[in-house]
Amino acid sequence: MSPGLAPMIVMVTAILTTGGVLILRPVTRRLGSLLEVMTHQRLRAASADPAEQSRIRELLTSIDSRLNLLEERQDFAEALISAGDTKLLSVQAAQHAQERN
Repeated sequence: MSPGLAPMIVMVTAILTTGGVLILRPVTRRLGSLLEVMTHQRLRAASADPAEQSRIRELLTSIDSRLNLLEERQDFAEALISAGDTKLLSVQAAQHAQERN
C-alpha cells in the first residue's frame, strides 16, 4: 500500500461524514417535527367527544343509505334504457313529473 493512501481515506471519510450530517440534519429535524404533529393529531382524534363521533357515524349511515338508493335508481334507469322500451320510459317520466308538481 502507498503511504499516502491511509490519510487520504481518512480525509475522504471525514469530509463525507461532515457533508452527510450537514445535509441530513435539517431533513431529520423536519421529519421529527412532522411525526410529532401527526402524533398530536392522532391523540386529539382519539380523545374526541363520543357524542360527536356518534353524530358523525349517524351522518355517514344516512349518506350511505342515500347513496344506495341512488345506485338502485341508476341501475333501474339503465335497465329501462337497455331494454329499449321508449313507451315505458315516457310513461314513467310523466309519472315522475306529476309527482314533483
